[in-house]
Amino acid sequence: MSSDIEKHHVLLSALKAAQGKGDGTFERAVIDAFEHIFEHLGRLNSHVSLGGPDGEDRHLKPGESPTLR
Repeated sequence: MSSDIEKHHVLLSALKAAQGKGDGTFERAVIDAFEHIFEHLGRLNSHVSLGGPDGEDRHLKPGESPTLR
């Protein structure tokens, strides 16, 4: 967990340092941050999806909204 927090600090620092530069570093920092976000979402999805990592949808529970899966 601490390595993930350190990674977050590195990503945020890179974003802050690159703001206003016209050399492509801000774009690279944004891409790096989004790649990390998508890694988190992939891990989260594999933990909460009963359908498995292949993406099958599980049946909704009674009263469950499909947007809150």
